[in-house]
Amino acid sequence: MKTIIKNTLAAAALAVSVAAGAQNTRSGYFVEDYTYRFQMNPAFGNSRGFVSMPGLGNLNLGVNGNLHVTDVLYNLGNGTTTFMNPGVNTADFLNRISDVSKLRVNTKIDIFSIGFKGFGGYNTINVNARADVGVNLPKSFFSLLKEGISNQTYAIDDLAARGMGYAEVALGHSHDITKEWRIGVTAKFLVGGANIDAKLHNANLTLGTDSWTVTSDAEINSSLKGLTYETEINENTNHRYVSGAEVDGAGIGGYGFAVDLGVIYKPAALKDWTFSASLLDLGFINWSNNMLASTNGPKTFDTDKYTFNVDDNAPNSFDREWDKIQDSLSALYELEDMGDQGSRTTSLATTFNVGAEYAFPLYRKLSFGLLNTTRLNGAYSWTDFRLSANIAPVKFFDASVNVAAGTFGMGFGWLLNLHTPGGNIFLGMDHTLNKVSKEFVPLSSNASLNFGLNFLF
Repeated sequence: MKTIIKNTLAAAALAVSVAAGAQNTRSGYFVEDYTYRFQMNPAFGNSRGFVSMPGLGNLNLGVNGNLHVTDVLYNLGNGTTTFMNPGVNTADFLNRISDVSKLRVNTKIDIFSIGFKGFGGYNTINVNARADVGVNLPKSFFSLLKEGISNQTYAIDDLAARGMGYAEVALGHSHDITKEWRIGVTAKFLVGGANIDAKLHNANLTLGTDSWTVTSDAEINSSLKGLTYETEINENTNHRYVSGAEVDGAGIGGYGFAVDLGVIYKPAALKDWTFSASLLDLGFINWSNNMLASTNGPKTFDTDKYTFNVDDNAPNSFDREWDKIQDSLSALYELEDMGDQGSRTTSLATTFNVGAEYAFPLYRKLSFGLLNTTRLNGAYSWTDFRLSANIAPVKFFDASVNVAAGTFGMGFGWLLNLHTPGGNIFLGMDHTLNKVSKEFVPLSSNASLNFGLNFLF
C-alpha cells in the first residue's frame, strides 16, 4: 500500500515539476489599463497598443491550496517535526485537514505578446508556455499515515495527481457591436509537451482483529514523447512491476485547439454599471501516445484464506504461510507496464469568469467590482470570489485592492499599474504573502506574485 502511494505521489511530483506559477492576476480584472486583462476576458480592449518585454511581459509565480505547511510541520520542543511525530495529537491534526487536500499550480509564462488597434477593434497576438497541475489527497490518506495499522476501515478513494504542459499561439480580436455590447474571441493553436494523470481509484482497508481485507486499484496514464517506464522484478511474486520512469529525447507530444469567448454589457439605463463574462480555454489536445501503468483492475488480499500451524514441518507452518501473505500483499502495489495504448484526447481546464463593476457616481475614478472565477476541471475544479476597490487618480497610474474567498480560503490581493506614454510596469499579488519560515518558505500554500514590463505605443 505504501508503494502504491509512493508511485502516485512520484507522478504528482513529476507533474508539479513542469510548473511554477499562477495565471494572470485576478486583481487586475477591473483595472482598465492593466495590459493583460484581455487574457481574462477577450472582450476587453486596451486603450493603446503594446509590445511585451520578451519573457517579462507577464511573469507569474505562485501556488494555491488548502493544505498548508503549518498543517504538516509542527514545532515541538526545540525543533521542527512532521505530523507523524507521536507528540502531535492525532485528533488535533486530523481536525485541521480538509476532506480533500488540494494543491493547484496553473502557469502562463508570456514569451511574446503584442496588441494593436485595427480591423474595427482591438487585436492581440500571444505566444505562451503553459502548465496546469493538480494534486488531490483525501483525508483518509492522512488518517492511515498518522494512525498506522489499527483495527479500522480506511477508504482511500480518488487520491490523484494530474499535470499538463503545452505551448500556445493565441490570436484575439474584440470590437463593439452596439453602444451597450462588446464581444471578443481568441483562437488558440496548441502544441502539447506532456500530460500525466495518476489515479489511485480506491484502496479499501478493513483491518480487523481476526482478519484483514485490502483492495487496491490504481493507474498512471502518461503522454510524453520519449517516456518509458522502468521496471523491476518483485522478489516475492516474481512479477515485473513499474518502479520509475525515464525520458529519452522528449519532443512534441500532440496538437490541439481552443477558444476564449468574452462579452461586456454596459446598459444605458444603468450608466454606472458594467457587466462582463468570459469562457476561457474551451478546447482539447490530442496526444500521440499514452503509456499506461496499471494494477490491471482491482487486486484483493484477504488474510482469512490463510491458516497457521505451530508445527514447523507442516505445509501451513507459520513461516510458510507468512511468506504467502507477503507475496499476496506485495502484489497489491504492482503497477504493470501496459505499453503504449495509442493516441488519446484530453480537454483543457476551462475557466469561467463573471464580473460586475459599479463606478462611484461622486468620484468616477473610483469603482467597485465583484468577480467570480470558476475553474472547471472535474475533481480538480475550484472557485474564487473577489470583491475589489479600483482607483485611477491620474492618467498614468491605477490600482486595485481586493479580498477573496473560495475553495482555497480567504485572501487579500492588490495591483499597482504604472503606464507612461512609452511603457508599462505592474506589480501585484492575488494572495499576499503572509508568514514565512526562517528559510523564507511560505507557511500558507496560497501565495502569488505578478510582474510585467511592456512597451506602449
